[in-house]
Amino acid sequence: MKIKKIAALNYIRAKFKMLSLLSPRKAAAEAFTLFCTPLDKAVMKVPSVFQFAETLQLKQQGFKIKGYRWNKGKPVKVLILHGFSSQAYKFQHFVSPLVEKGYEVLAFDAKAHGSSEGKTVNAAEYCELVEILIKNYGPINRFIAHSFGGIALSLALEKTVHDENTKVVLIAPATETTTAVDTAFAMLKIKNKKVRSAFDEIIYQRSGHPTTWFSIRRAMKNIKASVLWIHDEDDDITPLSDVIKVKDQHFPNIKFIITKGLGHRRIYRDKEIKKQVVDFL
Repeated sequence: MKIKKIAALNYIRAKFKMLSLLSPRKAAAEAFTLFCTPLDKAVMKVPSVFQFAETLQLKQQGFKIKGYRWNKGKPVKVLILHGFSSQAYKFQHFVSPLVEKGYEVLAFDAKAHGSSEGKTVNAAEYCELVEILIKNYGPINRFIAHSFGGIALSLALEKTVHDENTKVVLIAPATETTTAVDTAFAMLKIKNKKVRSAFDEIIYQRSGHPTTWFSIRRAMKNIKASVLWIHDEDDDITPLSDVIKVKDQHFPNIKFIITKGLGHRRIYRDKEIKKQVVDFL
């Protein structure tokens, strides 16, 4: 970790330590905002395949959301969903082979990501975007979702008409939101239980659901799609331990591929993984 990042993290930790003592509720509100703020919103140089895309735009909660489309009008439609602090451009290597297969391909930057407007985003808002995209550009019968995009898609599919012919690829999905919050609190060294309780209360007030509800393991009970779930043993962002709990439930519609040494981000850029994803779709 670079010196500047270490200094910034130490400052944030000290700030939360003080806030936790003065006002657990305020500390929780600050922690929630930080939890929903992407670490890097820098826009990459436009990849060549995106230079040939049709540019799309829609509004979500008053914010402009940027998207891209290839092969408009083809019967099989694929929606690519990026993860937290990521953007559509990072999935450029999936676009060309899917276009070559004759599929319509859609990719959007979530709120507060890439070229889309906004400063924060949460799972409920990303889920809402997926629902909007299915309504506006659907029916969509193929999906690729990485990390944060995985939980958003899973929540959306619960509320969307689909069947076993719908194909979903989950790559290192954010399986349990509770785990993500635990990890964030550990990184910030927030140990005050009152702050954590207030944090969970904020989630409930905003969504009408407890933190535990934002779970792919829970949502999967209501998902009929054929799912290819790809996860790495060395993933330090979305731990395999959460995935094993899903795998142990033996959902008949899920095929698991467990890799080694690819981590959380290299996994979706791996050539062999790309081939397996494209073949599955």
